Amino acid sequence: MMVGAVGAWSAVQVELLEEARAQVVRLDTGQACTVERWALPAGVREGDVVVDGRPEPERTALRVREVARKRALLAVPVPPGLDL
Repeated sequence: MMVGAVGAWSAVQVELLEEARAQVVRLDTGQACTVERWALPAGVREGDVVVDGRPEPERTALRVREVARKRALLAVPVPPGLDL
């Protein structure tokens, strides 16, 4: 049963939502897997963090900030006058 599989994990992030399935990533291991969409909470969106079958808005916001910070650290400044 997919609900138990998703709920048993400490936390997952929804990576991709399709009509009938979703790809989620376990945040503790980075392992990705496909689950039936009905196994996720109603109203969940791509990027949302789900813990024990419930969306976690605070953890989702934290992940968004972490990703933005890491992207900023990896950004390469464009020299003045260089047109991309």
